[in-house]
Amino acid sequence: MATEPVKAAPVSEGDPTIGRLVTDASRDISTLISKEIQLAKSELKVSFKAGGTGIGLFAAAGFLAVLAIIMLSVAIAYLINWNGNGLALQWAFLIVFGFYLLLAGLLVWIGVRKVKQVRAPEGAIRQGKQIPNALKGQA
Repeated sequence: MATEPVKAAPVSEGDPTIGRLVTDASRDISTLISKEIQLAKSELKVSFKAGGTGIGLFAAAGFLAVLAIIMLSVAIAYLINWNGNGLALQWAFLIVFGFYLLLAGLLVWIGVRKVKQVRAPEGAIRQGKQIPNALKGQA
């Protein structure tokens, strides 16, 4: 069986060349990437705006909580005083102050213990040091 060579279709003037196809493809990829970046920017802008609003609302709630704690502290001091029948008012406020000081000391102590538990990510560092050797083809 004799095989005849396959003849290529004749190139017409409307057919694109390889150079033109490569140019079109690179332009399309560049356009696609720039559009994806624009989409990501617009999505992040909306997310940051919502996040900023949320942070502002959390800050306002925190400020109101601090005011509430101050009012509660005054109420507790007056409760200890009990309309003059309990401890003197200055001692009542001193007791409330001492309670908050003890609470702050306890929180600092717990915080220091938690901070001492922080360790470097040793596994990630070890793997990171192996990357250059792996890129060179070494085990």
